[in-house]
Amino acid sequence: MLPRQPYRGPVRKLVLAFDVGTTYSAISYCILDPGEVPKIEPVTRYPAQEHSGGNSKIPSILYYDSNGTVRAIGAEARQEHIIERAEEEGWMKLEWWKLHLRAKNLAANHITDDDIPPLPRGKNAVEVLGDFMQYLFRCARSYIEETHPSGSNLWRSLENRIEFVLTHPNGWEGPQQKQIRLAAVLGGLIPSTEDGMARVHLLTEGEASLHYCVANILASDTLSKTPILAPEDGEDEDSSSSSQGVVVIDAGGGTLDLSAYSMTLSPTLIEEIAAAECRLQGSVFVTRRAHGLLQDKLSGSRFGTPDIIQQMTDVFDSTAKLRFRNMEDPSYIKFGTVRDKDPQRDIRNGQLKLSGQDVAKLFEPSISSIIEAFETQRRAAGTPITFVFFVGGFAASDWMFAKLQAYFQSLGISFSRPDNHCNKAVADGAVSFFIDHLVSSRVSRFTYGTECSVPFNPFDMEHRARQKEVFRSASGILALPRAFSSILTKGTRVSEQQEFSETFAIRRYNQAACNQVEVGIMSYRGLLPKPDWMDTERSLFSTLCTVRADTSNIAEKLAPKRSAEGSTYYAMEIKVILLFGLTELKAVISWEDGGEEIRTPAVVVYDDEQEEA
Repeated sequence: MLPRQPYRGPVRKLVLAFDVGTTYSAISYCILDPGEVPKIEPVTRYPAQEHSGGNSKIPSILYYDSNGTVRAIGAEARQEHIIERAEEEGWMKLEWWKLHLRAKNLAANHITDDDIPPLPRGKNAVEVLGDFMQYLFRCARSYIEETHPSGSNLWRSLENRIEFVLTHPNGWEGPQQKQIRLAAVLGGLIPSTEDGMARVHLLTEGEASLHYCVANILASDTLSKTPILAPEDGEDEDSSSSSQGVVVIDAGGGTLDLSAYSMTLSPTLIEEIAAAECRLQGSVFVTRRAHGLLQDKLSGSRFGTPDIIQQMTDVFDSTAKLRFRNMEDPSYIKFGTVRDKDPQRDIRNGQLKLSGQDVAKLFEPSISSIIEAFETQRRAAGTPITFVFFVGGFAASDWMFAKLQAYFQSLGISFSRPDNHCNKAVADGAVSFFIDHLVSSRVSRFTYGTECSVPFNPFDMEHRARQKEVFRSASGILALPRAFSSILTKGTRVSEQQEFSETFAIRRYNQAACNQVEVGIMSYRGLLPKPDWMDTERSLFSTLCTVRADTSNIAEKLAPKRSAEGSTYYAMEIKVILLFGLTELKAVISWEDGGEEIRTPAVVVYDDEQEEA
């Protein structure tokens, strides 16, 4: 276990971490007492699951009635009387709903919104997330009140001092983070105030899993007993001997998240060494492919009805998918009685037989996605990868584990599944992130910058090719639009407090137009190391966010200027400062006033908010 220091804060507080997964969800917490060593605890009792032997996860399932009211959540939604009542009263069952929140830029040609169970009429995915987090919050409160001495008094003393750590897949970005924050307000976790928002901390599932592995495995003598790989040609021997490369694969229901780090343990120093990877190929897609296989196999038979296919799919999901170990052995789906037979379609005694080769093919896209993402990280990392840890619910698959183990062993890389990897990794790791804060730098996933205009240079070949686009700016100079100014390039390692800035010369025809500044921050997802123009690969540029700031303090001091043509304009120079190294993007605006730098906070606005504004 990672040795922790006593908590040094002035007052007692509670840290609550919610791991909302596509198929299962979990809660972990820690009561921080001044002078006491923090201890992370999982919530192990939930409604309708009180006697399940300390299960730390509940199904991410909700039932809504026709009015859009929640009727059952989690393990309650699997009770026989709930299922019966849902059928009688026409309730809507919601599974895999988290995928409606997925980042639209995430590569996922194999899935559309039509492939995901629809949301209830009048409900959006953020509202569903809010309902689900409200339920998790109630479960956490009940557990703490019932488990700790004087639990009700304890909760009352802590309820206004709760720090929430909410996790999300590696591939989710600013817009999805804003949605999570909104859901936290809708769910009653926090008020919609600056102080309330400050108590919400967002974290990738990959980094949460890394904290779990460090706290529970890597802090042991595992590293010291494993030989360090020899440095590759041209690599500095000292640097490779002082740190080792570690990749954490968090295989969940919806996404496969890979995170790569260099690590030293004396003292503990962990830095991200390759951009986080995320693939929409989690375990639900194996189930979805099984559904397609069953449809093809049973088409035209009396067993090919949608209800029976869905019943078989559910049985596959809960039994055959988990038990599959050998492609030489068939898998069986027990769905009916001994009278259900169709030898031509391999149905005997109420069981459908699937060949091991067919079942293995269902897993192949997920396995290939992990290997592809790993190789991308291995090429980008400057440190040789020595360890790979496999966590998450999908890591329970012995077939997945065996196939990946063979692959990593062929590379001479240690590959293992930690104990409790299915139930606790992300939720426990999220609490550890708040307490231990082990990662000191992160790697940018894309190139970020701004669209801008540049002075026209008739001697530049690229400028001459765009001569038809030349316009005269407010200050009277000839300029070209749609240039791109990079602020941060893909693959850059960024420390948490490292600042990246861009200076902007603002020109406006009237003074009032200078009272507020909006700067669009663009992301570039192509292969060019330094893109200069946005008109050559337009589809690979997208608006990440808009940085909005009140600049009226500057505007009121501006004196009018005259252009060469005699028109009046106002000019000011500001600097947009971005902090990319945190788990969320932060922004500040600065300007010079009498030789002194003045800074003011800026608001980071994402697309959905811009539409509302």
